Amino acid sequence: MKATQALRDAGQSLWLDNIPHDFLNGDTLAHQIQGLSVTGLTCNLAILGNAFRRSAAIDTLAFVAARGNGRSPEEMFVEVALADITAVADLFRPIYERTSGLDGWVSFESSPLLADDPKAAIAKIKLLHARIDRPNVFIMIPGTEARLPVIEEAAFAGVPLNVTLLFSQEQYFAVTKAWLRGIERRIGAGLNPNVASVASLFVNQWDLAVAKRVPRSLANRLGLAIAASAYLVYLHLISTTRWQRAFSAGAQPQRLLFAGSAMKNPRVSDTIYAEALVAPLTINAMLDETIRALADHGRLGPLLSAAGDQSSATLSEFARAGVDLA
Repeated sequence: MKATQALRDAGQSLWLDNIPHDFLNGDTLAHQIQGLSVTGLTCNLAILGNAFRRSAAIDTLAFVAARGNGRSPEEMFVEVALADITAVADLFRPIYERTSGLDGWVSFESSPLLADDPKAAIAKIKLLHARIDRPNVFIMIPGTEARLPVIEEAAFAGVPLNVTLLFSQEQYFAVTKAWLRGIERRIGAGLNPNVASVASLFVNQWDLAVAKRVPRSLANRLGLAIAASAYLVYLHLISTTRWQRAFSAGAQPQRLLFAGSAMKNPRVSDTIYAEALVAPLTINAMLDETIRALADHGRLGPLLSAAGDQSSATLSEFARAGVDLA
């Protein structure tokens, strides 16, 4: 059995963290869905930009620019990008329907230009959600402190969210509380609380940040310790009376998503994060090369909850080595 299939059998969803530039003209994405157990896709503005540079989409963008009619570069970019995102969402729609909305999701990033203007940000997010007009598209919002009110308002407005750029259990906890406040307000207003969301925690950036500052015995261990500690927070949250009260009213958990699971060091196994981040009720978003490597030679480790109890001890080791985690 391929490790990608074993991942799904363990209760974790496997999503592609990329948009293949030939996804409409070839069978790349179809193969990943059917042969590699991929059930969703995340995509940020940088990924879309790279896809444009690798494909004919850049010609389309130039065509749109020539017809700009006074629109900003951002507006022209969004017009082209939305065509790709909605096409990908339609490819994943059968998975979305088959899993009752658990999987089959595609993410599209909101503008980063409104980070300090919550009122304008939520208005733009609502407009973007309406323009996409697909039930299986997340709007991506960075989980910064300034965006916590936006996350709450978007959840209350019924906008599916992928809250991204999370790097710690404290940041994750703040984000998920903001989202839950929005869901609780929907319950109080008599609205349907089943508004899907994921919270994306980045892993490999931790190890990249400390690679030259810690002894070899601590190499490539910090990201996994952070992920394990966040997963323990996730398990605690979904067991609290507050969350269970919301679920009893029809809400669904904001699922924890592990991002940044590609190993950047060529001297280390290219599947080290994918093999170690096995956790039921979560999502692992990987680059296509990581997914192929996992299917080819990956061997899954124990469930992440088993490592969670050791995460605090590992984090203490980094603190003793002089790493200020905060």
